[in-house]
Amino acid sequence: MKKIFSFFRLVMNFIKRCVSWYFGLYRNAKWYKKLLLGGASFFVFFMLFLGAIDVNFLWLFGKSPSMDNIANPIQAEASEIYSADGVVMGKFFRENRSPVGYKDISPILIQTLVCTEDERFYGHFGIDVQGLFSATKDVFSGKKRGASTITQQLVKNMFKVRSQYSKGLFGYIPGMSLVIMKFKEWISAVKIEMRYDKDQIITMYLNTVDFGSNAYGIKTASRTYFQTSPRKLNYEQSATLVGLLKATSYYNPRINPKNSLSRRNVVLGNMLSHGHITKTQYDSLCALPIDLKYEVESNYDGKALYFRDAVFNSVRDTLKSLGYDIYSDGLKIYTSLDSRLQMYAENAVVKKMRSLQRTFNRHWENANPWQNEAHQEIPGFIENIAKHGDYYRFLDKKFKRNADSIDYYMNLPHKMKVFEYQRIGDRDTTGRVDTVLSTMDSIRHMVKFMHCSFVAIEPQTGLVKAWVGDVDFSSWKYDKVTAKRQPGSTFKIFDYTEAMKQGYSPCDEREDSYIAWEVWDKGRRVNWAPHNADGYFSGQTFSLKAAFARSLNSIAVKISQEVGVPNINRTAHDMGIKSPLNDTVPATCLGASDVSLLELVNSYCTVINEGVTHEPVLVTKIVDRDGKVIYKAPKTDRQVLDYEVAFLMREMLRGGLTEVEGTTAALWSYIHPVLGETDFGGKTGTSSNHSDAWFVGITPKLVAGCWVGGEYRCIHFRSGELGQGSRTALPVFGYFVQDALQDPALAEYRGKFGKPKRKISREYNCQRYFRTTMEEDSLSADSASVSADAGALDVLTE
Repeated sequence: MKKIFSFFRLVMNFIKRCVSWYFGLYRNAKWYKKLLLGGASFFVFFMLFLGAIDVNFLWLFGKSPSMDNIANPIQAEASEIYSADGVVMGKFFRENRSPVGYKDISPILIQTLVCTEDERFYGHFGIDVQGLFSATKDVFSGKKRGASTITQQLVKNMFKVRSQYSKGLFGYIPGMSLVIMKFKEWISAVKIEMRYDKDQIITMYLNTVDFGSNAYGIKTASRTYFQTSPRKLNYEQSATLVGLLKATSYYNPRINPKNSLSRRNVVLGNMLSHGHITKTQYDSLCALPIDLKYEVESNYDGKALYFRDAVFNSVRDTLKSLGYDIYSDGLKIYTSLDSRLQMYAENAVVKKMRSLQRTFNRHWENANPWQNEAHQEIPGFIENIAKHGDYYRFLDKKFKRNADSIDYYMNLPHKMKVFEYQRIGDRDTTGRVDTVLSTMDSIRHMVKFMHCSFVAIEPQTGLVKAWVGDVDFSSWKYDKVTAKRQPGSTFKIFDYTEAMKQGYSPCDEREDSYIAWEVWDKGRRVNWAPHNADGYFSGQTFSLKAAFARSLNSIAVKISQEVGVPNINRTAHDMGIKSPLNDTVPATCLGASDVSLLELVNSYCTVINEGVTHEPVLVTKIVDRDGKVIYKAPKTDRQVLDYEVAFLMREMLRGGLTEVEGTTAALWSYIHPVLGETDFGGKTGTSSNHSDAWFVGITPKLVAGCWVGGEYRCIHFRSGELGQGSRTALPVFGYFVQDALQDPALAEYRGKFGKPKRKISREYNCQRYFRTTMEEDSLSADSASVSADAGALDVLTE
């Protein structure tokens, strides 16, 4: 600190001596020399003053943009998300800005901007001296007008010297801060003129300026106000956008159309006075109304919203560790998703769920579906949901927990939007419709809807090609692809895979008969005795392939008892299950432990990929604004199953279609148009009380799965005939492959499994009946229920 004060004293002494010398010289000079000396002195002092401001002399003026900042400006840019087929699916941003090049901007817009904002733009060096004198003269005559050039406005937009840079010690003197900031803008403007040519400056300006409505830069503004590109802007559109710059709210064509129209015509008058348009053009253009096509873009605009949320969650920590901000660093995020497959997946979900919802509503008629296992309505169910809502908490705080006041407003009808399925032309879709309901009634309305998720993965690469988190993102943002529910019989793939690992064959046989498994429940020994979906045991002997195809619980439990539940769980984790699985509960073998759809489908991919597992890939690479690749998806291949085991399980999955009474047989009615070029298989699953319905379907190039159920587990169909996986989830897969595999642009996803690549030591081609006729979705129930002595272990599934 002493060194700083010593330096300060030396500087002040030097200045004092210079001032004394100057005034001594000035006193002895003649009048004309005094005049010249005064002018020269003022110029020198002014330049020194500007230099002192630029270097923040003695910390008096605050920091200014350096030449390095000027040469390498950093501006907030939206990050863009791309599908694998090159479609921009959406953006992440705080300021919605996407830059364009000079050649991508309409010459009309550039002419309009220069005529209105800086008519001497091509003649000055960043500071319009003539404009300054004119502005000064107008101030003294009572008129106020600005004299900032486009370059100076660029400094404000890009470097924000009035807010982002410190103001120094002098900045705390009233009135001095504004003077210093103005000088900083002049200095920075000159630096920009030294570094860039005029075309570059005007491009930078148009890429940074705020056009209102969260539209930063000309590309976003063109789309927001006119749904066009900067290159296609015409005279009237250019004049409207340039007119906005004077006051983005007052002249906003959406908020203040009359003001905007008047300002647009003033700008067109500037074009006329500068000779860019004729009087005839001017008159005709002024007579036109503003043809506004206003649509503000948000982070939730675009496609595949659930998937984009998953992408954000998957890369957030990685980008943070690399020092990047996904909202402002202008990244290009390349994903695995195929926009065409995504479209077919979304269509399939809505198509099935619209009809399923009608069935669900008819099934319950006037009864409320939130019932317990005794088929009694759950008391306080809706009220408990309401208490967790934002509106209830607001009322609770406002009325200080006064129950009567809260109840009054919670039951007071008011205008709102609620979710409904809609039919537009020949297409099923979703949307929000206007209605009048109380908050309590709106909750009752919304919880009655059934929900669905769907995901499709390339088994050879782990690339996620389609992702539908639910039926409508604007109504339910909770992603059901990653939600965890009981998988029912879809979990049996792990039972039989472990059996194949231990040397079993698909043609080994077991009897469909009663089985009891002694287990501990609540401190006492009980017998867990699961039964089949129809409640009966046939007493017949079935091959493991047929038992798996028919989803017989009795034989699945026998196999699990033989190979061991801990071993089954270990195999499940090796194949891709991440969720914890209970080694001590036998019912785990029938899908008692919750898993997500994503990890289940990825596990099925391991079978189709010849025993090699991958982590699901959502993002393939990320590129920064300079084109540098900052992230590439790592390779995560692991051989976890022997080739023969994977092959045998693939054939087991195909057996669901070929075995008599296979639970997947309903798929025939959807796939017959593409059977000649593609092989199929799959497995259904249904949990206790039909709360969760599943289907995972396989082809050589795609594995896809679907879950269907209520938002709450107590909301479900009351019968397996309506609520089983083959009735609810399987059709979504059927609609998806039916449309996707008939698309010529997606022919790469067609394919046959072919013959085994190696000699298979075990028999697997042992079905007694090979189904060749198509069957409707009316086959045997695919729902499991489980019973245990003394009512214990009432948890389970198909």
